[in-house]
Amino acid sequence: MSEAMKNIVETTLDDMKGVDIKVFDVSEIVKYTDWAVIVTGTSSTHLKAMANKLEINMKEQGHTVIGIEGVESGNWVLQDYGDIVVHIMTKDAREFYQLEKLFI
Repeated sequence: MSEAMKNIVETTLDDMKGVDIKVFDVSEIVKYTDWAVIVTGTSSTHLKAMANKLEINMKEQGHTVIGIEGVESGNWVLQDYGDIVVHIMTKDAREFYQLEKLFI
């Protein structure tokens, strides 16, 4: 299941012109998900558009979002789909939080 979800996420974010998409298998590191995805958006509008399109595409394939955080903040949107957690961030937020270091 999570492999199919991962493919939907990667394809959607790429189609939406997400920058520097990174996918991490975190199943051996954390207990709450199997995959973590980090992508950079070029503006708060771009973040919201990617998050919205991803939610639509996942729902069309039968995957309901468990939780969404940060849509109104404009610098970091987190979408939790259970097997996959997606972090859609501005360049500044991504550089500041450096989430990649948690998953390497």
